[in-house]
Amino acid sequence: GTDLEQDFRVIGFDRRGHGYTADTDEPFHYDDMATHAIKVLEHLDASSKAHLVGWSDGGIVAMLVALRRPDLVDRLVLIGANFHFEGILAPEMSDEGLHSGPMFEGYAERSPDGADHFRVVVEKLMAIFATEPTLTTDDLARLGHPTLVLVGDDDVVRLDHSVALYEALPAGRLCVVPGASHAVPLEHPRLVASIIRDFLQGPEPPETLIPIRRAPSVP
Repeated sequence: GTDLEQDFRVIGFDRRGHGYTADTDEPFHYDDMATHAIKVLEHLDASSKAHLVGWSDGGIVAMLVALRRPDLVDRLVLIGANFHFEGILAPEMSDEGLHSGPMFEGYAERSPDGADHFRVVVEKLMAIFATEPTLTTDDLARLGHPTLVLVGDDDVVRLDHSVALYEALPAGRLCVVPGASHAVPLEHPRLVASIIRDFLQGPEPPETLIPIRRAPSVP
């Protein structure tokens, strides 16, 4: 985020059971996360539209927010995001991963629920990954916002699924970062920030020399 803070007011917030925010007994659902995100946007400043930049689950939430409240959203950046649960190749979480590694350590450091609750959060995440989201290409066709789809070339999201997402969007753009995984914003932070900045500040539609998909239709 630091690179983008020179040009934009950057705001991040925790989801329930993530970061510094406590969990509840309820399962995770993307619709609930979208409701939460809408409330955050309304609380901030409903008079101006926001760019939504979402990584992984955050990208799914960004799509749901834009579908439900298009009036709150300017442009969308979807990083490693799938629109249907069948679009991902979920990595197996080993027992070792539940007690070590950067995800566990980050959780243990911040969560008011304590390190032991990480196992519960992972179980709830695995449940949502297997059943949600369930958007269709028809849903995506209603997303009129300029939208950048950005993935690693070895992402958790299947490449054909990312292409299907891009092709279904009326104002989509596609970026596949070579030599990158689902952790592309951590692996190539400067590159990703500069691609996002160019997208958010550049013209819409983009000006290209040989437009095919974006060629203006002749009446």
